[in-house]
Amino acid sequence: MIAGNDHGLLVGDGVFETLKVTEQGAFAVQRHLNRLSRSAVALHLPPPDHGRIREAIDAVVDGRDFRGKLRITYTGGRGPLGSEAAYGPPTLLAAFAPADPAAPITSIVTAPWTRNERGALAGVKSTSYAENVRTLGYAAENEASEAIFLNTAGHVCEGTGTNIFLVFEDTVVTPPLSSGPLAGITRELIMEWSPVEERELTLEQAKRADEVFITSSMRDVQGIERWDDLIFSPARPITEAVATGFAERCQADLDP
Repeated sequence: MIAGNDHGLLVGDGVFETLKVTEQGAFAVQRHLNRLSRSAVALHLPPPDHGRIREAIDAVVDGRDFRGKLRITYTGGRGPLGSEAAYGPPTLLAAFAPADPAAPITSIVTAPWTRNERGALAGVKSTSYAENVRTLGYAAENEASEAIFLNTAGHVCEGTGTNIFLVFEDTVVTPPLSSGPLAGITRELIMEWSPVEERELTLEQAKRADEVFITSSMRDVQGIERWDDLIFSPARPITEAVATGFAERCQADLDP
C-alpha cells in the first residue's frame, strides 16, 4: 500500500510508463524501461532496477490472455510535506486493467492552454499529470478524444498523451523533440520503420495537411477525421499504410 507521505502522491515526484499488453505479452518493454530511467534521472530519482520491474511486469501479466493496459509507476517514496527531496526508498507500483483496441479514427481539438517546451518537465513522463487531466476533459466536452497543445512559440507540440503526425502529399511530418513533445515509444518506432520528417509547424500550417494521425502505446496509429471545425477527407492512404505496417511489425516482434 502506498504511504500517505509518498512524494509521488504529495507533489507528483514520480515517473511512469504505460505499456500495451496483447495476447503475446507486454509490448516494447525495454524501450519503456529505458524511457522510465531517463525520466527518473531528470527528476533526480534513484535509477530504477530494470530486473525488479520486469519481475513485477511478469507477475501482473502472467496468465492473462487478453488485451490490456499495464502501468508502471515509480516515485521518490516517503518524503516531506513539501517540494524538498524525498527520503525514499523509491516506491514501485505495477497495475493492469483490461483495455479494448482504440477506434481506427477519432476527433481532436486544439487545447486552450500551451505546453512549455523549455519547462522543467519538458520531455519527462512525470506523474504530475493534472494539466493533462484538465485538458483531456476539455476535449471530451468538445466531442473529441484528444486535445493538441501548441507550445509557447506557437508551434504544434503534442496531445495530452499522444504524438501527432501530419501528412502533406507523400511526406509524413512530426514536431521535433525541441518543440517539447514527449519522445513517445510509438513515435520512435514509426520513425524507425517509416520515412518521417521532423519539422516545426504552426497550427495554420498543420491544418493544411492532407491527413493527420496521432499515436500512443494504447492508441497505436489513429487517424483523425475532425480537428476543431476542420473535417478531413475519409481517404487516408498514408495513415492506413503506416497503421498496417506498424501492426505487422508489432505482431512480428514483441520487444523491438
